[in-house]
Parts: sequence; structure tokens; C-alpha cells
Amino acid sequence: MAAASENHDNNTSAIRRILQNTAWLLGGKGFGALCSIVYLAILTRTLGLKDFGHFSLIFGTAQTLIALAGFQTWRVVVRYGSEHVHAKDWDRFGRLGMLCGLLDAAGAVMGCGLAAILIYGFSSTFELNPRYIDIAFYFACASLWALVSAPTGIVRALHRFDSAVYVEAIVPAGRLLAALWIWFSGPTVGRFLFAWAAIDLLEAVLYWAMARRLCPQAIRLRNLRDWRMALRENEGIGRFFLVTYASESLDATMRNGPLLAVGAFISTRAAGLYRLAAQVTQALGKLSTLLTRAVYAEVARARVASRSDEFRKLALQTSLLSGATGVVVIAIALLIGEQLLGLIGGEAFEGGASILVPLAIAASFELASVAFEPVLHATGRAHLSLFARLAAVCALAFGLYLFVPLGPSGVAWGVALGAATAYVVMGALAWITLRGLDRGTFTTIGDEAGSTPA
Repeated sequence: MAAASENHDNNTSAIRRILQNTAWLLGGKGFGALCSIVYLAILTRTLGLKDFGHFSLIFGTAQTLIALAGFQTWRVVVRYGSEHVHAKDWDRFGRLGMLCGLLDAAGAVMGCGLAAILIYGFSSTFELNPRYIDIAFYFACASLWALVSAPTGIVRALHRFDSAVYVEAIVPAGRLLAALWIWFSGPTVGRFLFAWAAIDLLEAVLYWAMARRLCPQAIRLRNLRDWRMALRENEGIGRFFLVTYASESLDATMRNGPLLAVGAFISTRAAGLYRLAAQVTQALGKLSTLLTRAVYAEVARARVASRSDEFRKLALQTSLLSGATGVVVIAIALLIGEQLLGLIGGEAFEGGASILVPLAIAASFELASVAFEPVLHATGRAHLSLFARLAAVCALAFGLYLFVPLGPSGVAWGVALGAATAYVVMGALAWITLRGLDRGTFTTIGDEAGSTPA
């Protein structure tokens, strides 16, 4: 009975930590969402549909490059660093963090090369105004160097989501102030892009400073020269890195590819319309991102500190919680979606309501599947999440092929098809993994450490 009570307390505390960390993130993101609604309204109303389309395509291209060249090292830090934090082995944790920082820098260099090829070689495909080409290249390069993946992972592995809130508030607050200043001084696409890039670079500097303040015994420059040791100390890190990088690249294709497809196959104006609908949907589905951050860290912690039955219950309870939230997202899009678009962008953007609903459905599938990928990563089955992402991208491509003739709303239905495929495939793989825990086919690290079964 005592063991059962202890298991219940541990599982309850894990859910409590997820909700607490999500609440910290939601507090910051709630403030950010309010700021983003205002500066998005300034952008759309001052630039107009055509120039907002140019801004959207440049921003979307930069985000695609970040996904292709940014290695999402925060997942590596959380996956392997959680064990070092649990053992209070700060030297190993520091070497891991600085190795991931080097990978981020290498990705930025590679990304700048890709940016030159993509922007200067294919700008005509997106009907990009020639006077924006150089601006687009410089913006993409600044965005790549503003990556904060490694310090983000350090902060999450330390479970200091409260501290991250303050730094992450710099971006929405800075963009709002910049948008107001640009509105009064003379709005142009170039000015908005310059302000966005400068604010992102400032956030990167502050994130590294915060990681150093939270864990000074780990974040040291001398750990940079020990990157080979970090590779040896974290068994399987190379394979995990490659699999998660490939998975994130496919996920980026899901997120940014449709916008670029709208710009390439339909029009720049349609891209602006799609971008606003996607932004509103992202705001409605923001909880998906927040839950993913909190769940990923907590599942990684449970992997090293809990038994398999506690681990399984945590995953199931999180899935139920996030699935209920997805239903709310769809309801909001159906009931007040058109009014939201009109309020933010004006009458010219109200036609995006037909885009908003399928994108909200896609967001609800993402919410419902928020625990699946962390489960697969934490149990050493990251390759299965990669398979699920690949299946989703194939479904997206098929959906685009079928629905692009319907316009931007057809592209949105292709996104919904891809998200539904990801939910079904990754959910099935996560369920099989959890059943394997029940049957003892494999174990979590907590089991291997000597925990006794309930």
C-alpha cells in the first residue's frame, strides 16, 4: 500500500510540475499573445495585403532555413542533460551544453550558405519584389545567428521555466514597441524586418547570460574544447541528434512549407492572407507548444527518476489533458474566427476564415499528440517519431497535390490531413511503446536503477 501511495504521489507531482511549468510559460506567452495581436494588427493595416505577403514570405523563408540549419539541440540537452542534472554532475552537463552551442554555431554558418542559394536563386519563384532580396538575405542570416536552442535546453533541463519567461517576454514586448515606432515614423517592410532581427539577436544574448547565471559551474568557455569528451560521455548522442534533426526538419516542412507553396503556386496576396490565418491559429494553439516544452522536460525527468508504471500514467494523463484543449481550439475558430481576422487585419483579411478552420483542426491534432514524441524520445525510440513525421509530410504533399487548386483554403486542408496522419501514426507508435513498458519488453532508466515493480 505504501508503494502504491508513493507511486500516486510521484505521478501527481509530475502532472503538477507540468501544469506549473506550463503556467509559467503561459503567463509569459499570454503577455506575448496580447503584444503579438497588437503588432500583427499594425503590420497588416500599415503594410496592406501585398506588402504583408512579402513580409510573410521573407519571414517564412527564414523560419524554414532555421529549421533546416538549426539542429534543435535543446532536445539533445534535455534528453541527455536531465540525467546529469539528476546526478548533479555539472561538468558533464556543461560539456554537453557547450557541445550543443557549437552545433548551433555550425548550423548558423551552414544556414547562411543555404540562404544565399535559396533567396538569390529562387526569389523570382515567390514573386518577391527585387528591392527586398538583399533585405531578405540579411534578415535570414540574423535569424540564424539568433538561435537560442542550446541555452533553451539548459534552462529546461534545470526546470527553470520561471526564469525563461522573463527573457522570452523581450521578443513580443520589443516587437510591439518597434511596431509602434515604425507606425509613426513610416512603415516599410525593411524597417519591420530590421527591428525583428535586432530583437531576436538581443534575446539570444540574454538567453546565454541567463543560462550562465543559473548554472555557472557548467556554462564555461573552457568546456568548448572538451566537445569530443561530451560525445563519449553521452552514449548514442550522435544517432539521437541526427534522428531528431531529421524529424524537426520534416516538422518544419509541415509548418512553413504550406506558406511557401501558397506564395509559389497561388500569389503573394494569398500568402499574406494565409500567414495571418496561420498566426491566429498559432495563437489559439499556443498551448500545444507550451505543453510540449513542459512535457518534454518532465518526461525526460521521469525517464531517469521514475518507474515504468509512473512513466506510463504520466503520458496517458497528459494526452487526455491536451486532447480536451484541442476541442476548445476548434470551437473558437468556428465561432469567432472571421471576427478575429477582421479585427486584426481589417476587411481585406476576413476572407481568411475559410483558411482558419482547417488550420485550427490541424492545431487540435498537434495538441492531442503533445505527449507522443516525448515518450518515444525518452525511451530511446526517436527513430519512430521520425517515421511518423515522414508519413505526415507524405500526407501533406498528397493533400497539397489534391487541394492546391482550391486556393489557400485547400492548402490549409492539406495541412490538416498531414497533422491527422502525424497524430494517428505517432499515437500508435507511442501506444505500442507504452505497452512494451507494461510487458517488460524494455525498461526506463528508473527501472534499470533498481526500482522494484509495484
